[in-house]
Amino acid sequence: MAFFILTNFKARLISRKLIMSWERYKKYFLGLDNLGFGLDVSRVDFDDAYLASMEGKMREAFAAMAALEGGAIANPDENRMVGHYWLRTPELAPNAEIKNEIKDTVAKIKDFAKKVHDGQIKGADGKFEYVLCIGIGASALGPQFVSEALSDPKSDKMKVFFLDNTDPDGFDLVFDKLDGKLGKTLAVIASKSGGTPEPRNAMMESISRWEKAGLDFAKHAVVTTGSGSKLYNFAKEKGYLEFFPMWDWVGGRTSEFAAVGLLPAALQGIDIDLMLAGAAAMDAATRNQDIMRNPAALLALMWYKCTGGKGLKDMVILPYKDRLLLFSRYLQQLIMESLGKELDLSGNKVEQGISVYGNKGSTDQHAYVQQLRDGINNYFITFIEVLSDRKGESPEVEPGQTSGDYLQAFLLGTREAISAKKRDNITITVKDCSPASIGMLIALYDRTVGFYATLININAYHQPGVEAGKKAASSILATKAKIIAALESSGKEMTADEIADEIKLENEKEIIFKLLIHLASNPQRGIKVSSGNGFDKKFIKAK
Repeated sequence: MAFFILTNFKARLISRKLIMSWERYKKYFLGLDNLGFGLDVSRVDFDDAYLASMEGKMREAFAAMAALEGGAIANPDENRMVGHYWLRTPELAPNAEIKNEIKDTVAKIKDFAKKVHDGQIKGADGKFEYVLCIGIGASALGPQFVSEALSDPKSDKMKVFFLDNTDPDGFDLVFDKLDGKLGKTLAVIASKSGGTPEPRNAMMESISRWEKAGLDFAKHAVVTTGSGSKLYNFAKEKGYLEFFPMWDWVGGRTSEFAAVGLLPAALQGIDIDLMLAGAAAMDAATRNQDIMRNPAALLALMWYKCTGGKGLKDMVILPYKDRLLLFSRYLQQLIMESLGKELDLSGNKVEQGISVYGNKGSTDQHAYVQQLRDGINNYFITFIEVLSDRKGESPEVEPGQTSGDYLQAFLLGTREAISAKKRDNITITVKDCSPASIGMLIALYDRTVGFYATLININAYHQPGVEAGKKAASSILATKAKIIAALESSGKEMTADEIADEIKLENEKEIIFKLLIHLASNPQRGIKVSSGNGFDKKFIKAK
């Protein structure tokens, strides 16, 4: 398929169908030459009548966004403002205190990173060479995406690693890479409350690792957290190196331009000023009240058209650049946590959301593009095109063709193959993978999510489903403690049914059985299977 796409691409361009689409392309392509950015929505099935019908809704979206940027209480659940746009343009902050906090934090991050790079702040074994980022959700997804997108082994000042789960085996994989290097590793722990289990567990395991190496973890650690949080107080007591703020008006999934994302990037050696400038430039472009000149407004309207405003189709993100592989993972949280809501702002049950997935080109052509072209039409695609192939020149892999020529041909060819089957697709073009371009992409989707949320009348800035999951996990951990206590006190072997009766949780037998199997699979817990098979297994606490 790939060979056919490449060799027949030029011939396909002269077809009558594509010549007829040239005028549509010119009409619905939004180019921002000053930003090196382009948005092509011409291959989505809409017309001017659709745009006219949505003007009223978009005016509401513009007004809601202006109120949000002005400091309105945009998240009534928590009675707080939503101010991530101020992070890249502090002058927009509603008061001087917030403006100065933002500027002072950026200055503090740059100063701290410089002192680390210069060796003024160092570890037990000398100058810090490695960064271990500890976080969950956006506290990991954003920094991971930026780190991979902008990494340069020749100029990176520090090598970055991540602990972004509570998987013991995952911890081991990372710590094995840092074996013998902990004395030159700076740990950066990010948690707004300090009570989120995943980063707390990763921090506690890290403390254990440093202690086993005979090192003081506190002298190798900084935290990004809320003032007065559990993590803040713990770190203060232990004497951690430094503290960076998490403000209640910045949500996790929009925190890449706060200390959560800027600190790891600065430590790696990424120019955070350029990243902030790129985001600010896109923010300015997406404040344009002319829908056809506002990329976020136009993109939000395409999402609405493609999904029927009800999430009826999935969003497939296909960046044709290895550096952007993690962008779809980053967007999964930003979009799905923001838009996946049961109730709208009026309290009506709507069950909204857009599912997001993606890989990278041209890997996707050998994975699932076959289904996208010929299978169920339950998606729309966003292709992301990066014009610059690499730093420096590319050798020819065959006469007149470079690897980058092939990559573009695969992108354009796949787009033609998809369009021929009348599958909606959008193309975003940036000139390169630079700090400014990455900043622009993040800012574009920040604003698009905000606009789309108003179009469908939901609150994009809370996450009640996430909180429900946390509460359920806490309840399960409490059940596990009761199971262990029951086995210890009885001193006899018991089935899951018997334990459920003993601890008076007859309706939780499945959970109890699964907890018992997990306990028995990890010998250190002292629980083992004493007899029986299947659901009749009997468990006992070893003496």
